[in-house]
Amino acid sequence: MSISLSLSGKVALVTGGSRGIGAATVRLFTASGAKVAFSYQKARSQAETLAKECGEANCHAVASSLNDPDSARALVAEAIKHFGRIDILVANHGVWPAEDVAIEKMTDEQWRSTISINLDAVFGLVKHTVAQMKAQPRNGSVAGHIVLISSTSGQRGEAFHCDYSATKGALISMVKGLSTELASSGIYVNSVAPGWVDTDMSRPAIDDPKSGEEIRRTIPLGRVGTPEEIAAPVLFLCTEYASFITGEVFNVNGGAVLVG
Repeated sequence: MSISLSLSGKVALVTGGSRGIGAATVRLFTASGAKVAFSYQKARSQAETLAKECGEANCHAVASSLNDPDSARALVAEAIKHFGRIDILVANHGVWPAEDVAIEKMTDEQWRSTISINLDAVFGLVKHTVAQMKAQPRNGSVAGHIVLISSTSGQRGEAFHCDYSATKGALISMVKGLSTELASSGIYVNSVAPGWVDTDMSRPAIDDPKSGEEIRRTIPLGRVGTPEEIAAPVLFLCTEYASFITGEVFNVNGGAVLVG
């Protein structure tokens, strides 16, 4: 018996797809047979290179700010225009303000910016993707898969980063509510929750001798993850092998969430 984590015939929308976890997900999805539209904000050259690498007939890069529900609506519309449908949504984009900020010193502007990108845009993505999934003919027995990328921070909190933790915790609550709401429509909703991963966003903290040592000390496996190690569980949750899984938080963080 051969086993294949195939997405053949599926169309996926991956946000924040030009680098890090998003790019690893785009590569893995296209290698598994999916057509993928992905968003990027500033990394145009990296996005174009990735689209060429994965094959432009199967991979489409879209510039998008993703800072409010309307920008999300436009991105969903572009993905549908290009590939005709959406079977999978992976909401991976987000910001983590790297500087520690005490709550009494956090500006209203930082709070609003983090909320608008990490939460408001995800609301818009889910809203418009679900409408499309419900309207389009089913591609098999499942109407769609939604995977929201959360974080250990959304479960145990993170001192001096309350804005980020609040948004990632909210995504987990969205998953729990949406999974029961959409189950009868054949739409699966789950979350993958990474911890520290070697990406452009987190590398300054990981590479710093002091903070890097502290980070690795809090991870039972003793190291940070790779983008590919996060993308693989995302893929699994969108295949037939996860056909009885919805409403779950899939922790992929080397055990860090257990000791925080």
